[in-house]
Amino acid sequence: MDATAQEPNAYAGIDVSKDRLDVHIHPAGEAFSVSRDAAGLEALIEKLKPLALKAVAMEATGGFESAVVASLAAVGLPVIVVNPLQVRKFDEALGKHAKTDTVDALVIARFAEATKPEIRPLPSAETLALADLMARRRQIIQMITAERQRAMRITNASLHKSIARVLNALTHELASLDDDIDTTVRGSPIWRENEDLLSSVPGVGKVIARTLLAELPELGTLDRRQIAVLAGLAPHTRQSGKWRGKSFISGGRTSCRTVLFMGALAAAKHNPDLKAFRQRLIDAGKPKMVAAIAVARKLLTILNAIIRDKAPWMQKTT
Repeated sequence: MDATAQEPNAYAGIDVSKDRLDVHIHPAGEAFSVSRDAAGLEALIEKLKPLALKAVAMEATGGFESAVVASLAAVGLPVIVVNPLQVRKFDEALGKHAKTDTVDALVIARFAEATKPEIRPLPSAETLALADLMARRRQIIQMITAERQRAMRITNASLHKSIARVLNALTHELASLDDDIDTTVRGSPIWRENEDLLSSVPGVGKVIARTLLAELPELGTLDRRQIAVLAGLAPHTRQSGKWRGKSFISGGRTSCRTVLFMGALAAAKHNPDLKAFRQRLIDAGKPKMVAAIAVARKLLTILNAIIRDKAPWMQKTT
């Protein structure tokens, strides 16, 4: 441990599971495990704090990592959450075949060392709370959609009544959530201002604006390429030698990409600038899906600039 403490560029990789945290310190080669509970987090902090760590990296695991990230950040450790897909591709490039938690922790540490991701401030407690409200709203809408689909498939009158009761309860819950979200956003001067700025763009409504406020708080602080990567709208191209494959998008924050596609569809009808942009792509022979992705990416670029400049949308003059 002493040797590690003297290493100015050490990286800690943490493989997060439901009950355990497997840790690897690179390049010192030290590995250990702690439980994913209060006692384990306290022991983890005690081990990591004396080290001169460049970064403490872990993968996004659908929520298991949240308490770990918050605990490490609270004591000033340089914690980052990395994209699991990118780590898997990095692992494949290394040619490793072993699959254990300790190996995963090492790969995460080596990925952080190789890519040197930027350490950004974590979202505030208020932003995380708003993100939870927006996530719950999506869950309620999914349940409403599922119940409506069931109603279309059945003929039993009693079951129809059951579905109607559930739909009624879900509709009331959705309305209550929307009230809570509205109170949260409109109660913050900064969020209120930013929501109004985002909503000034034709095709961007409250759901899109509030999802981006909650789940893309970096909006307005990064350049257009960086923000596109976070939202999962940055194009990637498969290429080998002279062969060049099709571009595709992957990774990023799914909820943000989803609402930006919603905005792109609405903008294609109601936003004169983006409508014309889409039509130029279609006229140039681009497939409709490619055009939709391009419109979503351009919409994100516009929204990013609006928050950066604190200036509402203005239609381009011809």
